[in-house]
Amino acid sequence: MSPARLCLGLLLCAACSQGTVIRVGTPPGAERTPPTFPTREEAPAAAAPLPDSSGWGTHVLAVAQAPEGAVWVGTYGQGIYVSRDGSGRAWENLRSRDSTSISWDFVNAIAFAPGEVWYGTIGNGWGVSRDGGRTWRNWTFDQLGPRWQYVAPEGIATAGDTVYIATADGLRITHDRGETYRDVTATEGLTSPYLIGLAVEDAAAGRPPRIRVRHLRGVSESSDGGRTWGLAKEASGGDWQEPFGAADRAPSDGRATGAPLLARIESQRRAFRTYANPGGATAEPGDLEHFWFRRPIDASDNPHLDQTYTYGSTMGGNFQQHQGVELNNPAGTPVHAIGDGIVIFAGTAEAGANAVAIRHDRRLASSHVFSTYYHNADLTVRAGQRVRAGDVIGHVGSTGRATNDHLHLEIRTLPTPDSAAVDMVFRYPRGTRNPQLWIAPLPGTGAIAGTVRDARGRRVRGARVYGVTKPLPRETPFSFAETYEDRAHPDPVFGEDFAIGDVPAGEYVLGVEIEGVRVFRKVRVDPGRVTQVEFRPPGVGTAGDAGPS
Repeated sequence: MSPARLCLGLLLCAACSQGTVIRVGTPPGAERTPPTFPTREEAPAAAAPLPDSSGWGTHVLAVAQAPEGAVWVGTYGQGIYVSRDGSGRAWENLRSRDSTSISWDFVNAIAFAPGEVWYGTIGNGWGVSRDGGRTWRNWTFDQLGPRWQYVAPEGIATAGDTVYIATADGLRITHDRGETYRDVTATEGLTSPYLIGLAVEDAAAGRPPRIRVRHLRGVSESSDGGRTWGLAKEASGGDWQEPFGAADRAPSDGRATGAPLLARIESQRRAFRTYANPGGATAEPGDLEHFWFRRPIDASDNPHLDQTYTYGSTMGGNFQQHQGVELNNPAGTPVHAIGDGIVIFAGTAEAGANAVAIRHDRRLASSHVFSTYYHNADLTVRAGQRVRAGDVIGHVGSTGRATNDHLHLEIRTLPTPDSAAVDMVFRYPRGTRNPQLWIAPLPGTGAIAGTVRDARGRRVRGARVYGVTKPLPRETPFSFAETYEDRAHPDPVFGEDFAIGDVPAGEYVLGVEIEGVRVFRKVRVDPGRVTQVEFRPPGVGTAGDAGPS
């Protein structure tokens, strides 16, 4: 897999009365102050403790307080913010710029060792600074190889000089500031190496701390420095998707201090992107859908899509346009056919990926429908074989162009049954469609399919659509949708410019910028249904495009 990536405060009174349109252009020489929006629970003065360079909100992923009192905040795509005195009156922004900077601006873990600051990322390893953040030593693909790239949410902890780093491939432990690492994986006794939580607890003098890691099968713990492991009886049940509770966090976690700034940032996280009600008509769920297919990964494993890099995404301009979706799971996890059909390809595809392609029995009008599964560790079917929905066709791996173990799933609609559903060279195959509109949404969720058009009715490419909040998966979170650029293809039924799947049922306010104007729409999502919504500049198109009149 390629490496993956609060608009809160006071809205101008005039804009509040209009509810939906904010012009963001700035006259020459003028200094722009991005507009922000109040939450339902918080007063504006208490709601914006962090800078907001985009005007759409700062997506907070990690918060920690250093021993000397500085507050460090990791964000989605905006690097690290540091308040040196812990007051929040002044912030430094640390971004990825060169070899002495942090490696990646998607920072989801921060921890402190004596004289050191450690950070971890979604998709590009981790790093340490020994001079308060002025310079950094980083461990990324060049140092780590394709594994260990994805750090778990708040997945770095320390005990004295020892640093523990939980990743999608297991736990890494260093006692010498990263010069060497000891790796803990399934071979060393972890029930699952795909880690999604970490806590390291203080221990009595002379004894190693207790280490607890959350994974897909519950919580494992070690009392001997990570050499032997067992399932934690009091924490093994329940839903693996739930984050660690307060009792599972290390006592050194800065949020336990009750510092006012940390409390305000945590409150901001809970109210993430809750925009003001724009008024106007609400886009309602419709009757169109073709959720014909099951998930390729069972619910007992990790059926959640990686939300940082869905179909058509570039992770905010950092990567090539994505032609499928990803499901992160440990190597060896069974991959299932999403529907009945004939295997038309089973073998080595682009860049050496083990791939399977299925032509399904169901057709959309005159088009044939294909699904393709990449990066498998091995394949259990052959070309010409008939499969049923749910049959195991391979196992998750990292063959081909992949970092970390995952399944890459594509769906295509093509005019002929013998169309090549796997291209050995071309990175952007014909006829791909957004799988989020084809595979069944998770229980209690639906989907949104939207169009974003300018005043002349043209597609607005590469725009970010904000406003949906998803609690899961925490390790690869959702921040915004992106409208399709030239390599993604609208669905034949919906003709969409963007789609968001697995949206928890409820009402949302979505916003997007079109030709220097922010346009907002209310949408309602029902389980198992698709809500279509249209965005156009004010005064253009159907009533409700710009909110209330």
